Amino acid sequence: MAKKRPQTKAERPQLSDAEIPVVGAREPCPCGSGRRYKACHGRAAAHAATELVQRPFEGLPGEGDWVALRELVPAATAELTLKDGLPEDVPSVTLATVLPMAWPALRRDDGSVLLGLQNDTASGDISRDLADTLRRALTAEPGTPVKGRRAPADGPRLQDLLDPDATFEPAVHSGFEFWIPDTENTTPEVSASLERANAAAIPTVRLIGVDAAYWCETPEKNHLRWVMPYPEEQLLDALARLHAAGRSSLGEGTRLVGSFRAHGLTVPVWDLPSGVTAEDMEKPAAEFAERLTAALASDAPLTAEERRARGGLTNRQVTLS
Repeated sequence: MAKKRPQTKAERPQLSDAEIPVVGAREPCPCGSGRRYKACHGRAAAHAATELVQRPFEGLPGEGDWVALRELVPAATAELTLKDGLPEDVPSVTLATVLPMAWPALRRDDGSVLLGLQNDTASGDISRDLADTLRRALTAEPGTPVKGRRAPADGPRLQDLLDPDATFEPAVHSGFEFWIPDTENTTPEVSASLERANAAAIPTVRLIGVDAAYWCETPEKNHLRWVMPYPEEQLLDALARLHAAGRSSLGEGTRLVGSFRAHGLTVPVWDLPSGVTAEDMEKPAAEFAERLTAALASDAPLTAEERRARGGLTNRQVTLS
């Protein structure tokens, strides 16, 4: 009888942490440990997925406009400038509020890239998720959408990819026709998605004279929603001083009604009469910006009336993110 050869386990290739790909939480970890991914190298990814970045767009040019396009504006685009320049076969990169079929990104037939902003993200850092989608879109096959996925926990953020000195100038559109450069060759699915999106879009205009202020029209009344870069407590104090003094409106028939919280910034909201247009708001908004600057500079304790005004404003806050 032949002797049995001693059994030996084949050595598994050793991977560094940087080489271990992201897989499903219940799948075996690619490192070869024999444990599930979520109990091994997936722990860091799971932690990153639950750790919320309060101000994901902080440090980007036009932070207030990023917040507005993410939460408030139906149809808008903005050209993006990459820190290291565009690849030869990518003529342009454009941020868009929404893309057809809710795609995270799209590489068009001509090689240009559209990056969707109003998509659900897999982690607590929108900036990291968007950067991951953008990097994959730059190398995707022309004419194909980019699917969503969980970004690597150590992947770059938008702040790492975009030029910090470039301007960020959103263009607000009345509809989503920018989706389709060639309407004759589009698919029925995209045409149907375009029709649904246009039907739901609220008319919106970006003010020219102040930063990140957006007028919008609704059936009952119009509104001005203004994303402001100041610390929340300081801003609420300043708004309370103006409100108590009767100087928080934007003209006859307008009223400061509360604010949103969105991605670490505060967004005061005014009700406007239905006949008031975005153009009508340019001068009052510029004058209010001057009053607000003076109120922000005050460090005097709030009076009893100002504290009541502040309490009312705080009670009328709505958190969007």
